[in-house]
Amino acid sequence: MNTRRTKRPLLIGTGALAATAALVLGGAVAANAHVSIAEGPVEAGSYSILTFSVPHGCDGAATTEVAIQIPEGINAVTPTRNSLYTVEKVMEDLDTPITDSHGNEVTERVAQVVYTAATPLPDGQRDAFELSLQIPEDAADTALYFPTVQTCEQGETAWVQIPEEGQDGHDLDAPAPSVDVVAASDAGSHGHGDNTDATVDAHDEDSASAAAPADQTPLVVTSLAVGSIGLIVAVIALLRGRKKA
Repeated sequence: MNTRRTKRPLLIGTGALAATAALVLGGAVAANAHVSIAEGPVEAGSYSILTFSVPHGCDGAATTEVAIQIPEGINAVTPTRNSLYTVEKVMEDLDTPITDSHGNEVTERVAQVVYTAATPLPDGQRDAFELSLQIPEDAADTALYFPTVQTCEQGETAWVQIPEEGQDGHDLDAPAPSVDVVAASDAGSHGHGDNTDATVDAHDEDSASAAAPADQTPLVVTSLAVGSIGLIVAVIALLRGRKKA
């Protein structure tokens, strides 16, 4: 479902203020248990599926909603369905309309994707949310940040803190989920990494099938040789039997 309503404003001011607000609202954040993106580096311009992992609740409280902010430069997002949640895309107008690859004018973008739990996610359990999107072509050698607000039955945690230049993100209390972007390789320059892999696999299977007759030739020769030996043994046994008779 798409909506133009902003359910959960994600304000990215200074990292310190955002982290402080998160700690006040959600209690102490568990160390090394942040909301994070599972995937490693992705290529600029590639179509990727990013998996957002939610490992715990808010200071012991069950999770009721996860709102993921989409960074500028990404306009279209396809969320994966999760049977335990409803999913909503919050839209916003683009400052300047653009034309997509099919020649259509695009006037709005996905600003947030919000998952709302039908049944709250207990603190002692984890869940994951997948978003399919295209990495901006001009994002090579940068990190893309997806500030996320985790709302719970009591309180919330705002995973919105972005490291300043030279700062290690691991030192932050409530870091925003992020993914590193590398330059596109020659093989994946058009951003269809998954399709390229599928094509390679199919080609390998075809090659293996084409090579099968040649690979089976020794087996055929061996079978003929064994059959010939058996025939010779049978003839010798028959001749011996006649002589005894």
